[in-house]
Amino acid sequence: MRDPREVIVRPVITEKSAEAMENNVYTFVVAKGANKIEIGHAVEKLWDVKVENVRTMVYPGKARRALMGRMSRNRNVGRRPSYKKAMVTLAEGDHIEFYEAG
Repeated sequence: MRDPREVIVRPVITEKSAEAMENNVYTFVVAKGANKIEIGHAVEKLWDVKVENVRTMVYPGKARRALMGRMSRNRNVGRRPSYKKAMVTLAEGDHIEFYEAG
């Protein structure tokens, strides 16, 4: 079993994920090779909470242009990195504090 800090890369803090936090759903970027069981155990171990459900999705990297404007004669195309995201539902009464408001 991997170390929990290798499974959980970082939390996702956006407006949509902040709204989901009100319903005990927390979003994380996770390691690409991590499965739902590993993700659930990692969250339980790192924050001492009870995980009820884990949903995962894989986002492929999109193509992007490396150079823009007048100097873009050589059409170099790069890629954004692909990543895996997990939405973890916690038991009623549990919560995780990512940042202090105010």
